[in-house]
Amino acid sequence: MKLKISSIFLLVAVVALSAFTTIKPVTYTVDAAKSTITWIGKKVTGSHNGTIALQSGTLNVDGKKVTGGTFTIDMNSIKDADGSAKLEGHLKADDFFGVAKFPTSTFVITKVTGSGANVTVTGNLTIKGISKPLSFPATVAVNADGTVSALAGKITVDRTKYDIRYGSKSFFDSIGDKAIDDNFELAVKLVAKK
Repeated sequence: MKLKISSIFLLVAVVALSAFTTIKPVTYTVDAAKSTITWIGKKVTGSHNGTIALQSGTLNVDGKKVTGGTFTIDMNSIKDADGSAKLEGHLKADDFFGVAKFPTSTFVITKVTGSGANVTVTGNLTIKGISKPLSFPATVAVNADGTVSALAGKITVDRTKYDIRYGSKSFFDSIGDKAIDDNFELAVKLVAKK
């Protein structure tokens, strides 16, 4: 009888201890070479699109759930899909991203909500030294090969919140057909590994 009671107490103690033990999230490093960021900016008379490189990044994964992450974007890498050196130079200039003074932008995940693969990512986006909250839908998967992949097909960013006012009707009423939309869109595909 003593053995049976002792076994029950031991089992209860193990269960109680395991309930208080927390598993530390695993940090995955983003593979910048396999990850992509594309952008599109629209104006009254058309649009421009291109790419920008991820310099570095990490994802925090707890089991099969992403719980956080930090990303650094290389603003000097901005490319126009049509290969316009003039447009690329203008985007890097002070009236747009000011890359001489602000060579990187960052995104820090503060919260991931939702269940399964479809989640909402919330965090702080910093452009030109200005941080603003940003949320967007994403699909995240912990893959059988030990990698984590994440896809966000449409992240809308209001550039005026980051003091990028060039060509904005919100600030220049008489700009006419030279107006550039305040919002630009990003699409992000990430691959990360332990």
